[in-house]
Amino acid sequence: MNILFTTHQGDTAGATYSIAYLAKGLAAKGHRVYVAARAESLLFSLLKDSGVHLRAMVFKSKKDVKAIRQLRDLILSEKIELVNAQDSRDRYLTIFAKWWYQLNVKIVHTRRQRPKSVGGWLHNMFYVRGTDRIIVISDELKNIFVDRGFPESHLYVIYNGTPREQYANIQSERVEELRKKYGLQPNDTVIGCVARMKEQPQLIESLQYIDDDIKVVFAGIPAGSLDKYVAQFNIKNPIIYTGTLDRKDTLHLYKLLNVNVLPSTMDGFGLVLVEAMALEVPVVATNFGGIKNVISHGVDGLLFEDNNIEELAEQIRKALFNTSVREKLIKNGQITALEKFSVEKTVQNHEAFFQSLIDA
Repeated sequence: MNILFTTHQGDTAGATYSIAYLAKGLAAKGHRVYVAARAESLLFSLLKDSGVHLRAMVFKSKKDVKAIRQLRDLILSEKIELVNAQDSRDRYLTIFAKWWYQLNVKIVHTRRQRPKSVGGWLHNMFYVRGTDRIIVISDELKNIFVDRGFPESHLYVIYNGTPREQYANIQSERVEELRKKYGLQPNDTVIGCVARMKEQPQLIESLQYIDDDIKVVFAGIPAGSLDKYVAQFNIKNPIIYTGTLDRKDTLHLYKLLNVNVLPSTMDGFGLVLVEAMALEVPVVATNFGGIKNVISHGVDGLLFEDNNIEELAEQIRKALFNTSVREKLIKNGQITALEKFSVEKTVQNHEAFFQSLIDA
């Protein structure tokens, strides 16, 4: 197959790594895989020397005529059979390119989060008529799209996955370097939250019900982002901001955490949950969307209802201090991460699905 992935983002986010894993996996299986993204994006650097063909492209807007022409030229010159668009601008542009130039190519969109820009019948019709199918990354996310008016038959679920080998490369020396960098002691109890800005204020508020000496590490948001909430709720816990980390340091950071918390109503999946589980860190997350398809409550993770701050605090305390629960979450979480959500399964499922569309 000749496959083109497009994204106008490709920066630090779980989606970027998911696209990279998928593109490299399909290329390793012998397919000609192209990725069109900004040359300065993280995705571009992740895919250098990987067997994936990179094309520098900027998607300035949803009606970027230059980008539409570039897509046309790339599709025709490389005999692209299927385009998988990943973000809002390129989702529009891939449809326009196919329609305006009557291109003989399959168009597939991937949706990874709760939809913000859909719901109107005209908008939905544009996406449905302009694509051959839409991939969603969890069953619960599919249900959300159905509730927003998308036909169930047009949606196809393929879960994200992570490569097992990345967890085998954790270096104790780097873990200790990060421990010292962030002023953590070996006996500290540490709550972590690895995410872009989502509903982290809920975690800050929950600290009212948790011991003051427990340290909290926020990775992925700028320093000071939550200080106003710390002051509002008179939080005494030490708060540590790491800013944006690269993938290697993020994976090492998990080993400093006693629990990883994802308070989010955006995620269609929750890659950071899988990563933490794979590295034997218990997870607590919002009972929302695709998160519910990653975590089985009380089996391999713990869930709380959105905005139920006392319940969030209770689940964190349970993951930290209830020995039998903690051991169960660690054991089952690692099995779930490594077996259910492997990148090999993700690649195989995409390969079979893409081939079925091309052959149709």
